[in-house]
Amino acid sequence: MLVLAIETSCDETAAAVVRDGRSVLSSVVSSQVAIHAAYGGVVPEIASRRHLELITPVIRQALAEAGVSLEQIEGIAVTRGPGLLGALLVGISVAKSLALACKIPLVGVHHIEGHLLAGFLQQPLAFPFLALVVSGGHTHLYRVEGVGRYRTLGRTIDDAAGEAFDKAGTLLGLDYPAGARIDALAKQGNPASVRFPRPLLHDGTLNFSFSGLKTAVLTHLQKHPLSVDRHELPDLCASFQAAACEVLVKKTEAALLQEGLERLVVAGGVACNSGLRTAMQAMAARRGIELQIPPPSLCGDNAAMLAVAADAYLASGCCDGLELDGLATWPLDQAVCREPQP
Repeated sequence: MLVLAIETSCDETAAAVVRDGRSVLSSVVSSQVAIHAAYGGVVPEIASRRHLELITPVIRQALAEAGVSLEQIEGIAVTRGPGLLGALLVGISVAKSLALACKIPLVGVHHIEGHLLAGFLQQPLAFPFLALVVSGGHTHLYRVEGVGRYRTLGRTIDDAAGEAFDKAGTLLGLDYPAGARIDALAKQGNPASVRFPRPLLHDGTLNFSFSGLKTAVLTHLQKHPLSVDRHELPDLCASFQAAACEVLVKKTEAALLQEGLERLVVAGGVACNSGLRTAMQAMAARRGIELQIPPPSLCGDNAAMLAVAADAYLASGCCDGLELDGLATWPLDQAVCREPQP
């Protein structure tokens, strides 16, 4: 099936054309990072307006790069949620219009479902597996039995890991978004220079908490202000990153042992972090775990990732009607396939 996928959940306007849920013919992502950097974070109203301006040219570019016409598209996939409601509605409205005009089926896909299946665009992984989805808005552990079959094992109780990276970066005087900058500076620093806390590491659950880690950075800076030449900045970045990654890796390892699983997916924007990738690879090698981490181009928000689940749903006759609406919050456990349509 030739699927046109549309993603507008936050501050990336994206469209992709994917064949059979595996072959990416095109993937276009237009980021708004430069616009929101001035505000230190995403401004929902600005994001929605920018999506309105970009969605049509982005879709046209995706079709052109794939070398297909709209008439050749056999199904439409769109992010239904979770995300910024105004932003979601832009993509959903366009997706419904195209489905109606072209008389082709439409399916709304869970944003996190897209992330945890993104690696299938490179190499499929056998079910069941454990998935850690770690991004600016999510830090969740899932047991994945198949497409549309997910069980939440653990989640953040406050800040997500990506959010903590950005907030810590702001405290350190780094530009938004700070995750990539912290990662780069951490490579030059000593991760043992500051012993930041590892929140909930030994609480016996699979939940996460990163608010306290962010506060620990603030407290440290209040006691030890950065010098004028900021020579200790790499050490602070390395220490912060080491603390965050240790919690993510050890909680993930505990989940693998609890569930008796031997396959692991690490996905989402923070999966681009080189420190996390290295630590997960080391843990997986030690435990004999089959590890899948998508390439950076598929870790951040993109539309191609939606096509994996969408192709499976549409092929089985599951689709949504024109009453499809956006969901700002949407537990992945409830994101199951709709009933086949006549």
